[in-house]
Amino acid sequence: MKWQQILGKLDVIIPESMRGPVDLSTKQRNYRQLKALLMAAMLTIALVPLLMVAGLSYYYYKDLLVNSEREQLEWQLDGATNSIEHMVASLKSAIQFTAKGDRYGELLDRGNLKTLLARMQYHYGFFADLGVIDANGIQQAYIGPYGLSGTDYHNEQWFREVTDGGVHISRVTTGFRKAAHFAVAVRAIDPVTRQLWVLRATIDATTLQKFIDTIKTAATDDVFLVDDKGILQTSSRFYGETLSQFSQEIPAGIRSGILDDGETVFEAIGLIDDTPWSVVVLKKHYLQQEEWQGFKRKLFFIVFGCMLASIMVIVVLVEKLSDMIRKADELQLSMLKEAEHTNKLASIGRLAAGVGHEINNPLAIIDQKTGFIEDLLLMGDEFEHKDMILQNLEGINSSVGRCKVITHRLLGFARRGENTLEPLQLNDVLVEVLQFLENSMVTKRITVDLNKNEELPRLISDKVQLQQIFLNIINNAIDAIGEDGVIAINSYEVAGDIRVVIQDDGPGMAKEVVAHIFEPFFTTKEQGKGTGLGLSITYGLVKKLGGDIVVHSQVGKGTAFTITLPIMNNQHEDADEPETE
Repeated sequence: MKWQQILGKLDVIIPESMRGPVDLSTKQRNYRQLKALLMAAMLTIALVPLLMVAGLSYYYYKDLLVNSEREQLEWQLDGATNSIEHMVASLKSAIQFTAKGDRYGELLDRGNLKTLLARMQYHYGFFADLGVIDANGIQQAYIGPYGLSGTDYHNEQWFREVTDGGVHISRVTTGFRKAAHFAVAVRAIDPVTRQLWVLRATIDATTLQKFIDTIKTAATDDVFLVDDKGILQTSSRFYGETLSQFSQEIPAGIRSGILDDGETVFEAIGLIDDTPWSVVVLKKHYLQQEEWQGFKRKLFFIVFGCMLASIMVIVVLVEKLSDMIRKADELQLSMLKEAEHTNKLASIGRLAAGVGHEINNPLAIIDQKTGFIEDLLLMGDEFEHKDMILQNLEGINSSVGRCKVITHRLLGFARRGENTLEPLQLNDVLVEVLQFLENSMVTKRITVDLNKNEELPRLISDKVQLQQIFLNIINNAIDAIGEDGVIAINSYEVAGDIRVVIQDDGPGMAKEVVAHIFEPFFTTKEQGKGTGLGLSITYGLVKKLGGDIVVHSQVGKGTAFTITLPIMNNQHEDADEPETE
């Protein structure tokens, strides 16, 4: 049985871990997901505090402006309220002074009432008419443009209020006059008849509007009066004309609202004593509006700039970190693959050592028995077929010798032998190997392009193992080319090492094949033509000599093996060191 067939049989006893590489793809990270997680985490860490600080700054600055605005509005509201109360008090005083108890009979005279109205209009200018009303609510005397003499007011709410309270200031209404006005009525008692009577003065609503306009300032956007039912008593810049609906509730104090244009407006509302009115002061913008807008612009640019800078820095850091993690993972994966390959070589080495020893024993017996047979034949008489038997015995001895060489190589692969280190010239080793393969290359019309550097330094290494390394690689190149090809060999010095590149123009190999090229029992040759140990043994020998071997291949363009060997072998250095006690 041939040696290749024997090794083929051994495949059934090789552990599964030695037949192919361990799948390490599960150890690879999803770097896109890792980058996304790093980006999210770093953005969160960087931007959340920034946005929180910006939000707090915005909130507290705005709160400061709002409080300042409230104080300003309260001050303006107090001023407006005091002004209107002063006006109301003046009206009440003027009419109360006119409505003395002993003047009832005098004012019933139309001429006297007309003279009184003329005097009041002369001094104040805003009285529209005067009316004297008896205890039954009938207007006994009237001076004005509307002809209201004899009008019955006894069912009017204001008449009951003035008879009970003594003074009444009405809401702005159209009433019998069909024109916007308000009235001030005071109660008096006739000392003669002991009957109460009422003097009522009507004031045009435009007069009230003019007075409101006088108390407006540049610090306010709108000032107007509203009654307790939410009806405008004067026109408003934002809410409409007099007698328009403003609100159903008129709470005193300061509140904020939204106008139709979407802007926030502050409303300060103050009640006017002894009247159904409330004064409303509106402020549409902050007093420090320009400072507020400037603060918002600066805050926006600061936050935007910090966010942009943070994102740029984070992107760079994430790229760097993910790249470092990827390189670390690749290094770890490479080391795991290297350890896996070393473990496989160690396993196959132990297997080869066992096989070598087991085969050497029967080979020794065969060699001994064939020698004994030869001796007997040589000492005996001649007989038919003696020469044929001797020739067959020589064939047996030749095969036994060949088997011994193979088992010697297996034992060398198993690291059972020691390196024989000596100074040598690498180019001479290459020439010797090429001379050994010359006939094979001539037969297949393969040309060798040898570019050797004549100035290569001598190196300390094992000549026999170097011959085996180059022999295996060049043999593989010859088998890959088949016929009519070129093998280019270059040798040169690189950073204290000697590098040899052996390149063929054969069919090349796919990446999937290159990944397994140094694995034991992996071969691309047909069944029965290769054991898959050649490159594994070559890899182990190169590593044993302290070197490195790399393969590059491309389908359709060929394959290149790069062997790097140290000029000074570490084992030789250790041997040269003197022993110390």
